[in-house]
Amino acid sequence: MRLLSYNIHKGIGGRDRRYRLDRVIQVVEQENPDLICLQEVDRQVARTRHDDQPRRFVEAFHPADHLYQLNVKLKEGGYGNLVLSRWPFQAHHQVSLRLKRRKPRGAQMFVVATPEGPLHLVHWHLGLAEKERHWQAEHLLQHALFREVSHLPTLIVGDFNDWRNTLGPGVLGRGGFRQLTSPRSRFRSFPAYFPVTAIDKAFTRGGLIVRQARIAHSRLARDASDHLPLVIDFHIDPP
Repeated sequence: MRLLSYNIHKGIGGRDRRYRLDRVIQVVEQENPDLICLQEVDRQVARTRHDDQPRRFVEAFHPADHLYQLNVKLKEGGYGNLVLSRWPFQAHHQVSLRLKRRKPRGAQMFVVATPEGPLHLVHWHLGLAEKERHWQAEHLLQHALFREVSHLPTLIVGDFNDWRNTLGPGVLGRGGFRQLTSPRSRFRSFPAYFPVTAIDKAFTRGGLIVRQARIAHSRLARDASDHLPLVIDFHIDPP
């Protein structure tokens, strides 16, 4: 099975600053993922021509299930996270990760009915401050909805903004999670045209067999967004 995690920067190129959502769609299509986890997805915002981007992704990929989480509301529309799945969701929840008056953030949690068994998938876009990120991760791991399905194989993906790589040995490490995106030198994803920082990450716990984790470095990906996509090939280990 294949998962793709991608901060699409609203479909605005990181180098040419042009809005072309078709480039992002083509980058995703080239990887042919079963699970698509996207951050910074606009809906009805002037800068992206008032496009309903979640609808455009659904029309492009015809998922069996999908869920959009609007985190940041603007004068017109807003932006947030989107997950599209080749398989249906057995359960899904959306949790606020906003700390006090900081920028609104959120996490999406799913139990995905994959052909190999249920997968607990968490998708998020964490804050810019280190203390904020540690609070957000701890808040989610202690959340009742997360703990209800913590016995399932779990995969956490997204834009962690964790440029100093402190969540792995910190909150997530204490929670029994293993980082898939290490060493950092192999997973530099930002900025896309000259990646120097590894902030798009993945962590796993439980019965998952990861065949490969990599950053997609195509020429189109370097132009389509200011991030490069993270791709993970994995299986669920049968009990």
